[in-house]
Amino acid sequence: MKRSTFLTAAVASLSLAALTPAIAVAAPASATETVVSCGNSGLQSALSTRLCAEITGNTVTFVGKVSLAGPPSPGSPAPAPKQLTTTFTATVDGAPLPNVTKFALFNNTNLDVPGLSANAACGSTIRATFGVTSYPWAARPVSHEVTVIC
Repeated sequence: MKRSTFLTAAVASLSLAALTPAIAVAAPASATETVVSCGNSGLQSALSTRLCAEITGNTVTFVGKVSLAGPPSPGSPAPAPKQLTTTFTATVDGAPLPNVTKFALFNNTNLDVPGLSANAACGSTIRATFGVTSYPWAARPVSHEVTVIC
C-alpha cells in the first residue's frame, strides 16, 4: 500500500473513531466506592469540554468539565474571563430527566460544573449531554452514556 493511501486511510479511521459516542459500563461498586468515567471531549465556546459520570452504588452524578482548548500564545495577554451558560440533559432508559441550567465564570483555569444527579435501578442506562454557551458561540453539546451495574 502506498504511504499516502495508508495515511489517508489512517486519518479517515481516526476521524470516524472521534465521532463515535463514548459508552462506559460502570464497574460494580460498593455503596461507598465511586467509579468515574468520562466521555470524549469537544470544543464549545472556544473551550475544551467533557462530561464525566461519578457512580456510587445506584446514584449517578454528571459533572461537566471546562478547560482552555490550548495554551495561550507566548507573550500574549491572558484571555478575558468568560460568562458561561451550561445545560445538562439526561435520559434514564429513554425517560427524560428535568434539564439543569447553571451559570459559571470561566477564569482560564479548569472548571468543574456539577450537573444532574439521579438514582437508577441496576442495569439502567443513563445518557446525558453537557452544553456550554458564551456569547457569541452556541452550544455543541458533548455526551456520555453509562450503564449502572450493581
